[in-house]
Amino acid sequence: MDKKWWKESVVYQIYPRSFCDSNGDGIGDLNGIISKLDYLKNLGIDVIWLSPVYKSPNDDNGYDISDYEDIMDDFGTMEDFDKLLKEAHARNIKIVMDLVVNHTSDEHKWFIESRSSKENPKRDYYIWREKKDNKEPNNWGSYFSGSAWQYDEKTDMYYLHLFSKKQPDLNWENSKVRKEVFDMMTRWCEKGIDGFRMDVISLISKPEGLPDGEKSKDSLYGSSAACANGPKVHEYLKEMNKKVLSKFDIMTVGECAGVTLEEAKKYANADGSELNMVFQFEHVGLDDGENMKWSNKKISLAELKENLSKWQNGLDGIAWNSLFFCNHDQPRIVSRLGDDSKEFREKSAKCIATCLHLMQGTPYIYQGEELGMTNTKFESVKDFRDLESINAYYELTKAGVISEKELFPLICYKSRDNARTPMQWDNSENAGFTTGKPWIALNPNYKTINAKEQVNREDSVFNYYKKLIKLRHENEIIVYGKYELLLPNDEDLFVYQRILGNEKLLVCCNFSKEYRDFDFSEFKNGEVLISNLNVADITEKTGLSGYEAIVVREKLS
Repeated sequence: MDKKWWKESVVYQIYPRSFCDSNGDGIGDLNGIISKLDYLKNLGIDVIWLSPVYKSPNDDNGYDISDYEDIMDDFGTMEDFDKLLKEAHARNIKIVMDLVVNHTSDEHKWFIESRSSKENPKRDYYIWREKKDNKEPNNWGSYFSGSAWQYDEKTDMYYLHLFSKKQPDLNWENSKVRKEVFDMMTRWCEKGIDGFRMDVISLISKPEGLPDGEKSKDSLYGSSAACANGPKVHEYLKEMNKKVLSKFDIMTVGECAGVTLEEAKKYANADGSELNMVFQFEHVGLDDGENMKWSNKKISLAELKENLSKWQNGLDGIAWNSLFFCNHDQPRIVSRLGDDSKEFREKSAKCIATCLHLMQGTPYIYQGEELGMTNTKFESVKDFRDLESINAYYELTKAGVISEKELFPLICYKSRDNARTPMQWDNSENAGFTTGKPWIALNPNYKTINAKEQVNREDSVFNYYKKLIKLRHENEIIVYGKYELLLPNDEDLFVYQRILGNEKLLVCCNFSKEYRDFDFSEFKNGEVLISNLNVADITEKTGLSGYEAIVVREKLS
């Protein structure tokens, strides 16, 4: 076993804008996070992944950075950040920063210089191209709808933006850009942070010649997916590792859109030459529509098992998995894979958590996931704050691709705003998130689903997560054991084994409302490690009730 602290850790993602507001302006901030560190210590997590808190005009909620070494006014000051880092470390909690270096804000000083003239020394810090047949340089579409090219009148050229037009892509071909980025990263590491989550890092190397992308029938533009895992991405990350990452004892995880199993083995190879682990998104794309992400279909459990098992077995001994269902870009998993009804919400939240946290890899908890927070209710498009949701709604309906009546419920189900409603702290006004007007509407169910109600209730979702985290800290088999899927074709039961030395775990999760028979006889001498229905003994057990989860440990002879 190649033991590492980041393999044995549990990470908690904070989306600062929606976590806790300390000054009543309706926007979460750094002092709000500081005020909740004891809550996180109680939960038992080891690492906070902090979504971007850098200076930003906030076109894409902080993922458009205008200064990598200053703090967004909404969130506080660098002194506040230093206090957060100190207070977190005092509680043995590490801080991992979001690194957004595929693009900057168009208000970053580099881009202001770059667009000022073709002769400016920083012109080549970004990707500029001439018109082609009096049109955009190629047919690429932005991930946020529309063209990926923005015409700039001053120099009569286009610049590339794979996301918002206010997020121009950096030119990683330019060694000066790479040096600027690496020097900035070094200064953050020297400040004492504990790692980086790297936003869309698989997109930094563009394909040579920027060729047109394939068009699907439901898109007005060609795909820019060719940018994923580009020709020099591993060269750039090896250089980053050599010049920065290898010099510090930190954790690194790359958000790798379009990553394949074979590519992941390179990004997160156990030789330590690039990153510690990657986020792959195949499993959270299983409920996408045929030609676009907007859909309200349920994830097939058989497909989910096949996909997660592919990654569990494919990376075993070669690279390291990230375990997640939720983040700031995903709808709430209880509403998506579980059942958010009053009867089954807590059971299904615990079932999903059991299934994920007992796998091999580093688990990530997204704020509110430990409470079983659900998708919210949207009444109209005016309720959305997410650029992706708003742009998709107007582009697809205006182009006649799909009607407003058909599209609205699909966006409601899959919108990133489901994850961005304020953290539900208690049942007081605004859920204890703010004394002001929240920047985005609260989920109305905060009166019953909130931290205050759960922290001291023994059978709550919060305390179940607390037990799962404690088990991971105390049992090497959960971290390092080999994974083996059972019943691969069953559409209701997700059952697998973990094996390490003379120890075996049986993990059984029923993802349906109905009772299912299951033969426990092979494990009749086993000890129940955790159960979401407080089952203490399996000697008489013959099946699983709706959304039941149970983990049994057995010593092998």
